[in-house]
Amino acid sequence: MTPPEEALFGLLDMLCPMHAVLDGRGHVVRAGPTLHKVFAQQPLTGRPFLEVFELRRPRGVADMPGLRACHGGRLRLRQRGGSTAGLHGVLFALPAENDFGFAGGAIVNLSFGISVVEAVRDFALTGGDFAVTDLTTEMLYLIEAKSAAMEVSRKLNLRLQGARLAAEEQAMTDPLTGLGNRRALDRVLDRLMQSEQDFALLHLDLDYFKKVNDTLGHAAGDHVLRVAAERMKSVLRAEDLLVRVGGDEFVLILVGLTARCRVEETALRLIARLEEPVVYDAQDCRISGSIGATFTCAYAVPVTAELLADADRALYAAKARGRGCHVIHDPNPGMSRDET
Repeated sequence: MTPPEEALFGLLDMLCPMHAVLDGRGHVVRAGPTLHKVFAQQPLTGRPFLEVFELRRPRGVADMPGLRACHGGRLRLRQRGGSTAGLHGVLFALPAENDFGFAGGAIVNLSFGISVVEAVRDFALTGGDFAVTDLTTEMLYLIEAKSAAMEVSRKLNLRLQGARLAAEEQAMTDPLTGLGNRRALDRVLDRLMQSEQDFALLHLDLDYFKKVNDTLGHAAGDHVLRVAAERMKSVLRAEDLLVRVGGDEFVLILVGLTARCRVEETALRLIARLEEPVVYDAQDCRISGSIGATFTCAYAVPVTAELLADADRALYAAKARGRGCHVIHDPNPGMSRDET
């Protein structure tokens, strides 16, 4: 290769690192360094250009004369049997006679266009694989900066979402017992009413709890509340809900329970567990529970406020009967089906 040829091809490598030089037969006789990198897994030089690339625009080009006819026009190509990244190109037809030994050949300069990000990933390209005047490098920097900013934004959004969910959960949780609170109860009742799913509602009040508070102090009372909550949870199913709605008041939702005997059995088990002594500071704390219950299936059209009010009335009836018992409310006037 003569010094002028070396200078010319050195300039092509610098300014057009994705170029390919074709001879008069349409074979690739030389390629730029980036194009060689793209074809690192298969030979490029010596192969027909149209065997290596599929010319998608303009269509119908099948030989070197057809390629030369594309002089100065825009080409759209795709690598055959390789990356699906689209390529853009421009072809310069060499004179039929020239001093470089490629008479009737051509020089094709290629670029990845909008597929550059995919190409950078697939072929491990860097800024040095593009001409210094190529805006691709700047575009890659912008894309990288945008990706970094989006990642920061994504992480921030996740933190904010986590904080929001934590705040929502905290707003619906009783801090002493870890049970749901009245807000959680309202949400569950709304959902059950909308789904028209039957359930039993129990209003439970701890008996003799005030005596524990008055004699042993609030620390003992808090301990008893926590233990009572755990014992009640042990009686319930996973789908049931237990919430603390006041100092020593709890509401239980037994989802899908419509059989009176099942609710009575649950109420008796709850009371039995609550009556087990709670040890605090080497002293036995003794409590019990009074329960008022009602069912959605006992109403023609169940209404949340009515259910809560009727369960509350049944609770007071249970306390009036001596505590440590349960009463099931019957909304049908004149028919008392209260149970102890």
